[in-house]
Amino acid sequence: MPKEKKVSYLINFIGVAVVFLLLMALFESNVLGTRTNYIRGIATTACYTIIMVASLNLLTGFMGEFSLGHAGFMSVGAYASAVVSLALTESGVELPTFVLFILVLLVGGVAAAITGILVGVPALRLRGDYLCIVTVAFAEIIRVIFCNLEITGGGRTLSGIPSLSNFYWVFWVMVICVAIMYLYVRSRFGRTVMAIREDYIAAAASGINVTFYKVLTFTVSAFFAGIAGAIYAHYMTAMIPTNFNFMYSSEFLTEVIIGGTGSLTGSIIGATFLSALPELMRKFATYRMLAYSVVLVLVMIFKPGGIFGTWEFSLTRILKKLAGKGETKAVTGGAAHE
Repeated sequence: MPKEKKVSYLINFIGVAVVFLLLMALFESNVLGTRTNYIRGIATTACYTIIMVASLNLLTGFMGEFSLGHAGFMSVGAYASAVVSLALTESGVELPTFVLFILVLLVGGVAAAITGILVGVPALRLRGDYLCIVTVAFAEIIRVIFCNLEITGGGRTLSGIPSLSNFYWVFWVMVICVAIMYLYVRSRFGRTVMAIREDYIAAAASGINVTFYKVLTFTVSAFFAGIAGAIYAHYMTAMIPTNFNFMYSSEFLTEVIIGGTGSLTGSIIGATFLSALPELMRKFATYRMLAYSVVLVLVMIFKPGGIFGTWEFSLTRILKKLAGKGETKAVTGGAAHE
């Protein structure tokens, strides 16, 4: 890895650490008073939503395929992790809380990834509207199965799930997940997937195994959706299959489109904003989906590629621009003095 890229990653990591420390100071100083836990809860929701939206963006933005069943992978991760954590708790197995948290994340991610392979191998031979319909059908099949399995509550609320989603842990899990997705997009696998998106026929004609790369990306996306589901399950501590319906998948897709298809920065900003929006509109909760629709229509009219398009935030780039402006002013000032 080039030295310049290592320095860039280090600077951006320091920026993330500063944001974390600011949030930690905000929550621990109790400046918000009685609203501290409430705001922390919104922040936790934003973190797992960011993972979900970024994972969906791998499909929609970088692979160029629409999915309206992404909540199905989230539900697989949520229920698989919840069943494992409940089984361990009921059997009397005592694990450190952090170890159990990491274990349920891996269980949720792997369960969703396996499901992604099973769905992706036959489904990704389809494209466009046909693939979209298949993903909707998959999500509905999963929902119906969970509604009829005794182990998942049989359509009733599955409660008693251990509360493991500490905000500070969830924040760093979100950072790691987004970083891995960013590196995937910038790797040869990501570049190959984007080449397939740009020209499917040319990519296939050049010898690229199109189905393999699409299934791989689909599986990676499902894995991270499963991790988000595990966080969701152990934050809510109670679930019902009907929560993971078509509308829930549509919300994630809306956040991807508004933020920018092909921009993980857009996914982060879009997910954060739309996670806070229901709370900001609590008095108008009935009109929440109407607000989403209006925002989506406006974005499609004035910014078809999303607010951020394909632009990615880089702290290094900003610092270089500021340094460049400083040097320009110094040179100009020196020239004027002469």
